[in-house]
Amino acid sequence: MANEYKDYMVRATAADGMIRAFAATTRNIVEEGKDIHGTYPVATAALGRLLTAGVMMGSDMKDDRDLITIKIDCQGPIKGLLVTADRNGHVKGYVGNPCVDLPPNDKGKLDVGGALDLGVLSVIKDIGLKEPYIGQTILISGEIAEDLTYYYATSEQIPSSVALGVLMNKDNTVKQAGGFIIQLMPGADDELAEKLENKINSLNGITSMLDKGMSPEDILSEVLGEFGLKINEHMDCRYECDCSRTRVAKALLSIGEKDLKELIDEGKNVEMSCHFCGKKYEFTPEELKVMLEAALAKKNDSEEA
Repeated sequence: MANEYKDYMVRATAADGMIRAFAATTRNIVEEGKDIHGTYPVATAALGRLLTAGVMMGSDMKDDRDLITIKIDCQGPIKGLLVTADRNGHVKGYVGNPCVDLPPNDKGKLDVGGALDLGVLSVIKDIGLKEPYIGQTILISGEIAEDLTYYYATSEQIPSSVALGVLMNKDNTVKQAGGFIIQLMPGADDELAEKLENKINSLNGITSMLDKGMSPEDILSEVLGEFGLKINEHMDCRYECDCSRTRVAKALLSIGEKDLKELIDEGKNVEMSCHFCGKKYEFTPEELKVMLEAALAKKNDSEEA
C-alpha cells in the first residue's frame, strides 16, 4: 500500500490541566492489520478500533519496557480480539475469526457490536512487577469505544470519553481510521464536567470527523478548543511485531515435555506461525531435541539448587 498518510497521535491538556486528551490517526496501522490477517470489513473495523485504542492507551505507560494488552473474550462470531502496545507508538494485534461477515446494523454501519456480542474486556498492564495489573469489565455494547469508556469509569475511576472509528472503502481498503480519549483529572469540578459532557454530546461523531479528513489536532480542537487546548506531544505510530525465533522457541517449549517428545519422535519439521504478523518459523527434530535437553537440564539445575 502506498503510504500516503502518516499515522501519528497527539497528547494534549485543556482547562489548566483538568482535562487530558489523546487523539490518533491510524489508517496505515489498520490497513496493515487487515492485510496480515485477511480480515473481512466487520473484523477490520473491530480490530482497527482496538489497535487505535492500543496506540493511545500504550502511550500512557511510564517505561519503555512497559506493555499494555487489551483483550476481548466474547460469545459473538468474531471469537475474540487481542492488541498489545508499548509507550512508543508500536502496536500489534489479532482477531479470533477474521472472516466474520454480518449485515449492517440498524444504523447502516458495520455491525461490530453484533460480531462481539456478550463478553469480557480485560486490560493487562505489564509494568515490570512480579504480576501484571489486570482490570476487567463486561462488554456493555460490543462497540469497543463504549466498552473502554465503561472500563475507565469502573476499573480505573477516571471519567472518560472514548471515540474510535474505522471507515472502509468498497474495495475493502481502509479509508480512514482514528479516535480520541478525553479524560477528567482529579479535582475537576462539576461545572467543567457538565460543560465537557455537553460538548462531547453535541459532536457529529468520530466517523464524521474522520470522513472529513480531520487530523488529530483538528479533532481535539473541535472538542476542546473552547477549553484552552494545549498540544503537548506528537508521536509517530505504526504496526510493529517484535516476534523472534527465540520467543517462538519458548512458546514451543511451553507445550510440555510429553508433547514435545512426540513431535521429535515423528521426525518431521515443526512450523510455528506468529499470531500477530503471520511470520513462520521452522524447527527440525534435531533442533527440538537440543531445545528439550537444554530445558530439562535447566530444570534439574534449579531443582538441585
